[in-house]
Amino acid sequence: MGAAPGLSLQTVALTALMLAASNVFMTFAWYAHLKDLSSRPWYVAALVSWGIALFEYLIQVPANRVGYTAMNLGQLKILQEVVTLAVFVPFAFYYMHQPLKWDYLWAALCILGAVYFIFRG
Repeated sequence: MGAAPGLSLQTVALTALMLAASNVFMTFAWYAHLKDLSSRPWYVAALVSWGIALFEYLIQVPANRVGYTAMNLGQLKILQEVVTLAVFVPFAFYYMHQPLKWDYLWAALCILGAVYFIFRG
């Protein structure tokens, strides 16, 4: 079943770092084509995105396997959501030139609540 009784902070940190690296690839695969390939047909964007996503999976799958030795499935998923927001907001601001919004802060607070509930006791 995953999740050892006590959380190994080293395992959680390694998992978070691997998920962050994989999420950078996935964020680019999902959204960078909107900026960089907007003049190309959608299938070109899809093929480029699939190529980028391959690298995401080469990191994400081992990250989930490592994480599942110390966390249960719910904890692993919530950690992924935290990482997703931590990667997406800088990407949206710096790469896609989107304005920072208070909504990002409110979303982060909601996710912090999810972290509390899924990791407590």
